[in-house]
Amino acid sequence: MKDWLRQLFAVIDRKDVEGFVLFLAEDASFRFANFVAVVGRDNIRKAVSSFFSQIKGLQHRIIEVWEYADTVICEGEVTYMRNDDTKLTLPFANIFRMKDNLIADYRIYIDISPLSDKL
Repeated sequence: MKDWLRQLFAVIDRKDVEGFVLFLAEDASFRFANFVAVVGRDNIRKAVSSFFSQIKGLQHRIIEVWEYADTVICEGEVTYMRNDDTKLTLPFANIFRMKDNLIADYRIYIDISPLSDKL
């Protein structure tokens, strides 16, 4: 797995929003599940901060990574720790379109409804 991908998920798992946005191009697009895409580092920072405030923690496990030209795709599982200390593990797939070693387009495909039911 690419070092930057390992580093990216380590930052996310620490809920480090400022570290997270450093992986993004200034005009990046970010789409999480079925939510509307958010564009620009500042808007992404706000959206991710809001989501992180609703959970106690999270941890990603990468299963597989594929690369083609400027695109990286990964499959994995994420375990969310809710504020009541219960855990929920969900499968996900991410698509990253890269530009100048930064993420220009970040798409997360996940059915978040089991987590949302308890938030």
